[in-house]
Order: sequence, then structure tokens, then C-alpha cells
Amino acid sequence: MPNKILLTGFDAFGGATLNPSWLAVKALHGRQVLGHTVVAAQLPTVFDASLLELNALLKQHRPALVICVGQAGGRSALSLERVAINVNDAPIADNAGVQPVDTVVKQGAPAAYFTSLPIKAMLAALQAQEIPAEVSQTAGTFVCNHVFYGLMHLLATRRDLKHTRGGFVHVPWLPEQGTPSMPLDDIVRGLRLAVRCAMLVQHDAVLGAGTTS
Repeated sequence: MPNKILLTGFDAFGGATLNPSWLAVKALHGRQVLGHTVVAAQLPTVFDASLLELNALLKQHRPALVICVGQAGGRSALSLERVAINVNDAPIADNAGVQPVDTVVKQGAPAAYFTSLPIKAMLAALQAQEIPAEVSQTAGTFVCNHVFYGLMHLLATRRDLKHTRGGFVHVPWLPEQGTPSMPLDDIVRGLRLAVRCAMLVQHDAVLGAGTTS
């Protein structure tokens, strides 16, 4: 039975000197969550190369749970991403100078994948501890979405990962990066709560037939 939890963050990009996604997951490296060991790894903010690294990490660790984490400047809460789309459309160049426009992440693959994390349960757990959190309907079209989509495609198509669940969380800037922001300690605490909830809850409750939106 897999006894690892894989958390990934990104290196700094766009002229920045740090990335809170990596600082936060690095702070959780080696922690124990419900008998599982957290493994933190850094992905390059580079199209294609990020997925090659993620694939290697999945083969090495065969985790029970994978949460990829990225920075979302302008957001004020931990954003639990619902859906990854099969589109690369970069507003800026990645760290290798590549800037794809309207290309696919994976040729011949579905248009989108939903997260397999219990994002509504995670939202409730975070809000109960007064950590700003939200369910997000878009992970963008930069390297974060590229990795999110690539992760979900791997989990959907690799037999050795059929019991692995995964998804993506965006975190705000740190205070020294600008506003809105969130202190690193709060981001770390929120991610740890999110991981614990994802390990305890397999699926969000299905809405009843009489429920309306």
C-alpha cells in the first residue's frame, strides 16, 4: 500500500526571486500525516519539462495522494482547483523562454479532467480553522494548469496509479511580494489541513436529487 504523499511546488518565475508554492511544500517535507510521509519536490516552471519531472516523481514514489501547488498572484485565499483543461496559452514566457499559444497539453486526450480531491470537504476544513480558502473554477492556462492537466491524465491512464488521487492548489503571494497576500505560516498550515482532509475523505458528498443551484 502506498505510504507517501507527494507535494510539488514551482521554482521562481517571471522575474521573481521566490515562489511561495515551493517554500510551503518544502516546509512540510518529511512530516507525517495519518501514517503517510510527505515528500516535497520542486518542479521547473517550464512547459513539458515540468511534466517529465512529475512523471519521474510518480514512478519513484507511487504516492497515495498528490497535490501540486502553484502561485497565483492577485488571489487572496488558498484556491482549490476544480478542473484542468487541455490548453496551453501562456501570457508570459516560461523559465525556458517558451510561450505556447493555443496548444494542447496532450494530443488526443480529453478536453478537461476534474480533480479527484474532495475540494468541498477541504474547503470546509480550512474555513473551520479561519484560513481563507475558495473553490476555483480555473487554474489558468500557464504552467500550473499544464501540470494539473498532466497529473490528472497520468492518474487516469497509468494502471500503477489507479488508486492515487490528486489535484492542484493555488496559493497567494507572500506579503513581501505584494497584495493581496498570505503569510507563509498560514499557507503551510492550510496545506497541511488540506492534505489531512484529503486523506480522511475519499469523495465529496453527492448532491441530492432535489438540490437546486
